[in-house]
Amino acid sequence: MDSVEQTHVAALMPPQSPLARPIQALDRPYSGASAPRVSGEKRTVWWRALAFVPAVSLTVAIAAALTDWFAMDGFSLFEGAIVALIVFTFFWISLSLSTSLLGVFSLIWSRPKKQVQGPVQPLDVALLMPVYNEVPADVFGNAAAMLTALNARKTTHHYALFILSDTRCDTTAELELRAFHALRASAPAGINVYYRRRADNIDRKVGNLADWVERWGGAFEAMLVLDADSLMSGDAIDELSDALSADPCAGLIQSFPTLFGARSVFARMQQFSNRVYGAALAEGLAKWTDREGNYWGHNAIIRSTAFAACAGLPKVRAGLSRRKSPARLILSHDFIEAGLLRRAGWSVRFLPQIKGSYEEVPATLIDYVLRDRRWCQGNLQHLGLVHSRGFHAVSRFHLISGAMGYLMSPAWFVLLIVWALVGNGEDTNVVRYFAGFNPQVSWPTMSVGNSFAILGAMYGMLLAPKILGAFAIPRTGMAIRDLGGHFQFLTSLTTEIALSIAYAPILMIQQSIAVMRTTLGWRETWVPQNRRGGTYSFLTMLKFHIVETAIGILLIAGMSQGIVTLWLIPIALSLAFAVPLSALSGVKLDSRRWSANQLGTPEIINAPSIIKDAMAERKRFASYLDSTDKVAAE
Repeated sequence: MDSVEQTHVAALMPPQSPLARPIQALDRPYSGASAPRVSGEKRTVWWRALAFVPAVSLTVAIAAALTDWFAMDGFSLFEGAIVALIVFTFFWISLSLSTSLLGVFSLIWSRPKKQVQGPVQPLDVALLMPVYNEVPADVFGNAAAMLTALNARKTTHHYALFILSDTRCDTTAELELRAFHALRASAPAGINVYYRRRADNIDRKVGNLADWVERWGGAFEAMLVLDADSLMSGDAIDELSDALSADPCAGLIQSFPTLFGARSVFARMQQFSNRVYGAALAEGLAKWTDREGNYWGHNAIIRSTAFAACAGLPKVRAGLSRRKSPARLILSHDFIEAGLLRRAGWSVRFLPQIKGSYEEVPATLIDYVLRDRRWCQGNLQHLGLVHSRGFHAVSRFHLISGAMGYLMSPAWFVLLIVWALVGNGEDTNVVRYFAGFNPQVSWPTMSVGNSFAILGAMYGMLLAPKILGAFAIPRTGMAIRDLGGHFQFLTSLTTEIALSIAYAPILMIQQSIAVMRTTLGWRETWVPQNRRGGTYSFLTMLKFHIVETAIGILLIAGMSQGIVTLWLIPIALSLAFAVPLSALSGVKLDSRRWSANQLGTPEIINAPSIIKDAMAERKRFASYLDSTDKVAAE
């Protein structure tokens, strides 16, 4: 860094307060200073039993039933592989269902519990907002709304906001700097605002936060990590700070981010699902994870000294030839950082009942898939890190679970192909039709009853968590009137279920493609999320969805010839119409009055003040930056 840049940084940042951040070794146990002894709740073992025993029991039962069914005329290796795939996918669906049931039980029968227990001491908390080529008006608008909300709340803590820029575009960086000066000038008294732009964005977000920890982290007892699209109410920020202060064993406390800002069909579908079904699942997850929770990279408060001492990420070798591959950055760093904190003795907690934590959502199916490909690459990388020394068993399970969320798609795809090829009886199936013989003469007869049972069980297990989440709404503090009333809510619920069924096969194929790309070593480009969504041409959508479209057409052609079971029609139609469904995903629901409240949530129908203020501040900053641009041009 040259002297001019050093002088510039010094003017925008506080005096440095270095904090040592040693890089950890994943092949050796942690040997640094341990945290205070973590004392989890005695009931946690029972919560875990209630989550896992039903899931395991259901999986064992389905395995036994399928084995008996397939073994009626002998049991081949091929049939054994099919049973293994079904069991593999069934366990994770069962665990999601049992976790939702656990959450519903907790919400309905458990007494409300204070999230903060114990004396609260004042903390110096840094609000860290890393940005990378984002829309400056949106970033600083959100920041302004959060500062105003904090100023309106009586708090014992002291806050400072840091905009940590990794922006590569000089034009965008200039707008960031103008917005920063405007934000600093209007910031409430007592809350300092700082800005730092790195000359080189080494190690992306990991390096961005590491640079702050190493240079300024010593001045702050806690850091609340945000994303560029994060928005948190003053209450949420203060409650997280209180919770960390009151729990000396806590190294990290994660909130449950609620989605907001959705305008398109696909974004509204995700936002409705997150808001209506997510509460029960989150509550169940919080119960059985207890002090071994996870970290999702943002909207979480972290003890600065703990993070610096034990969560320094090393570079790792990954891929099919790990010894020859170069050491690379851990992509989905948050899971590993949570594991490192817990390994050192700090607790990692998940408090979903702290309300007022928000993030935005991809607007279209294509935008969602592009983001999902990056997440897939990072989560599959975790499979090579599960064996890391000293990790708690639950931390390892988080790593496996994240990867399984993607590996289930190719497993489902294989089962789909098998069902299509040999699932229409011994005399009429694709293999016999084209090859003249059936290699699996003992394949169970797929009668109407069998097909209906399989299809019903599959969709039933997938939809059950949604129904449970909707059932628990009265206990989440959400009023039906904030969902548009009973009729509007039922309409939205039906619409979301129909859309999720339509999009599920497309996402299955796209996630299978993502897994294949990662397996082959295809490195995804980590670019800023297109938060406002794009309008894609027909040719672009056709190119993007050509695989799904081709598979769907082939399935329908097979059905027309009587060689593919008709029970695959819902899946075949979704795949064949992937392009129209992709186009539908970007349609703006708020552009017409009759559809404005469709798939509506409280964040749309009765938006809290923090969201209203953020939208107003975004417009204010956009107007300000536009006017300064015109002046500069003149």
